[in-house]
Amino acid sequence: MDMIEQYLHSLMPSEKSYLDRVQNKTARWIPQSEPQWLALLSRADELFYGGAAGGGKSSLLIGLAAELAEHAAIFRRVYPNLKEIIQQAREVIKDTGKENKSEHSWELENNRTLEFGAVQYEDNKKDWQGRPHDHKLFDELPEFTETQYVFICGWNRSKNPNQRVRIVATGNPPIDEAGNWIIKRWGAWLDPKHPNPAKPGELRWYATIDGEEKEFLTGDPIVTKTETVYPLSRTFIPARLDDNPFLSKDNRYRSILQSLPEPLRSQMLYGDFQASSMADPWQIIPTEWVLEAQRRWLECDKPDVPLTAVGIDPARGGRDNMSLSKRYDNWFDEISFWPGALVKDGPTAAALVKNDLGDIDPLIMNIDIGGIGSSAYDSLRPMYKNLYAVNAASSSEYRDKSGKLKMRNLRAEYYWRMRDALDPNGGDNICLPPGNEIVADLCSAKYKLTTSGVLVEEKEEIKKRIGRSPDKGESILYANYYPNIISPNKLIGFAG
Repeated sequence: MDMIEQYLHSLMPSEKSYLDRVQNKTARWIPQSEPQWLALLSRADELFYGGAAGGGKSSLLIGLAAELAEHAAIFRRVYPNLKEIIQQAREVIKDTGKENKSEHSWELENNRTLEFGAVQYEDNKKDWQGRPHDHKLFDELPEFTETQYVFICGWNRSKNPNQRVRIVATGNPPIDEAGNWIIKRWGAWLDPKHPNPAKPGELRWYATIDGEEKEFLTGDPIVTKTETVYPLSRTFIPARLDDNPFLSKDNRYRSILQSLPEPLRSQMLYGDFQASSMADPWQIIPTEWVLEAQRRWLECDKPDVPLTAVGIDPARGGRDNMSLSKRYDNWFDEISFWPGALVKDGPTAAALVKNDLGDIDPLIMNIDIGGIGSSAYDSLRPMYKNLYAVNAASSSEYRDKSGKLKMRNLRAEYYWRMRDALDPNGGDNICLPPGNEIVADLCSAKYKLTTSGVLVEEKEEIKKRIGRSPDKGESILYANYYPNIISPNKLIGFAG
């Protein structure tokens, strides 16, 4: 109990009551490992717990909800994945609570509640708007989008001053680009390039100042010109298979993890957040190629050449952004983007583009005219003489560099042009601006081979998988594309 003693001075009444139940052997759930104890007692407002498979992650969430929360909610991305954790909750709560199976909820003693929820689609997060819980608990966080997580956590609060309020999320290392926001959010613990790494369990404080999240070493209030900002603490505590006394009793589960292909083996067996993500064989643009292009961008200055090309992914109302990418030879500038709510119609879109570019008329300006884009195209035509309409569904005669793969349509062509341009063997040394969103946008698309050529999955399918529209990536693809009627030699030495 030495580990507990160091925390006693900062515990809330509900936590002290729980420790009394542990000592009296009346608690329904007790941590089974040191990492679980550290997670339970951590003073962080926001905790990410996990790493390796079998580290007792789901068990921790159930224990917190059953023993320490007044009103808790446990989330999985989809409802079918809740089945196992709900069964674990039944085994812990037993007859000390009343289950409502149709609502996936429990009524516990002293008017306490526990809910289970899923947010399969991006809009499902709104189902939890205005619904406060003192414990917001997420199982397998890499399955969620960052916007879902942040939105739901906005109602992490309690009316009871004696109740601990916290967010706890669990998960294994992300297995694709869509989950890499976790490594960024907990960068002090998970990103080896972080300038000031944190130790497991160490607290760091975070606050949003002027629209940008910043990290602080203390939780002292920050006085700005307009308000006083109070940072919230964050930490990460790793868990391993060896920490689970049940699964580590024999080597059966370990042997299952050992049989996984790399990098899943290292991610699940050792909780290795630095294991390189294995590319999906049908992923069009390899992740490492995009990361290398971003590294080149950091090492190169913007070339002193006229604006070569502009790519525009338009929006009109709705949740998607309008994005604009500017290319100078093989160097892409940082993306300009506007919330769809600001882009009410085509003339508004044209005005935003004009305000961004000024009087510069690029050699090529490509804009997607699918759906809502035609209005923006019509409004831009009088302003720019080199404006071209991009219709993803139109036919294409483009073939990859080998000459063997024909593209089924223009969508496949502009994706494959970017792949060829990024190829470290014979590519164009493309320089792309930094940002995890750009990586996810460009690397999420998959393809399949058909008798009529390469077919790229629809944008709507990508949106379902990553929880948003790949606006920034699409504008980069358009900026890299040149219509067949344009000679590559016209593009200031850049061969497309």
